[in-house]
Amino acid sequence: MVRPASFGLNPETASSNAYQAVSLDEDPQSIQLKAEVEFDRAVQLLKSKDIHVLVFQDTSDIRKTDAVFPNNWISFQPDGKTIIYPMMSANRRMERNEKVIAEVGSSYDIERIVDLTSHESEGKFLEGTGSIVFDHVNKLAYACRSVRTDAGILEELGQTIGYEIVLFDSVDEKGLPIYHTNVMMTVGTRFCILCLDSIRSEEDHNKLLTSFEKTGHRVIAISYDQMRNFAGNMFEVVSTKGEFKILLSAAALQSLLPGQVRAIQEFGELIPLDVPTIEKYGGGSVRCMVAGIHLQPK
Repeated sequence: MVRPASFGLNPETASSNAYQAVSLDEDPQSIQLKAEVEFDRAVQLLKSKDIHVLVFQDTSDIRKTDAVFPNNWISFQPDGKTIIYPMMSANRRMERNEKVIAEVGSSYDIERIVDLTSHESEGKFLEGTGSIVFDHVNKLAYACRSVRTDAGILEELGQTIGYEIVLFDSVDEKGLPIYHTNVMMTVGTRFCILCLDSIRSEEDHNKLLTSFEKTGHRVIAISYDQMRNFAGNMFEVVSTKGEFKILLSAAALQSLLPGQVRAIQEFGELIPLDVPTIEKYGGGSVRCMVAGIHLQPK
């Protein structure tokens, strides 16, 4: 996780992120301070739940409004590969930090770094585990098409890491593409959170449900309203005691029905993090704030 130094509104990402505020209604310094408080409180709660967290402090020499969302530029794969991703917003590319990779590599085995950033010069992008929702157990990569998720790069990555690609279309109420897959879908070890309403194609609908049936995942459907409250933006982690925990935002939890909460709790303890400022101005939530480390420890 990356503690923000210059959190705020990013006008370069607003055009394709319907979840992000388009203008400021409070002082930028106040927004930054609120984001710091939300971040620190989240880290403290995670640690209290026996979740190992590596925290990196963003630097303020260059303003990086979205540094709190590291999952878009890096992922650490179970086979030892570390993937560096091409991002659409030019000002977000400055978030990539070799010191992060070096520090993670000091405690975990990184066998190979796969750098996909050359595709940025072609105007093609694949924004990490925002664009891709991985099922590492079954070696599947789920992704919905958008300006931030290029099918060709996705296929290239699938061949590199040996994952089958499950590509589909997902749209909002206005019929516009969902900007990131991890907004409308969460895949845990044995469950899936999915906004089925956003999948208008019967072929894609059947493709996804057939895939989850094959892997034995229980599908828990959420509505558009719940998706707007980031109920699709959850993340399953394993504590230092080997217990499954499911991270989500307080807003996401509040949007869920009691039956949905009970269904999800069958697969792990729900840990709600209160991050309203980060959600409002960043257009992302808890899943976006976490770059999961699936590497083997040294």
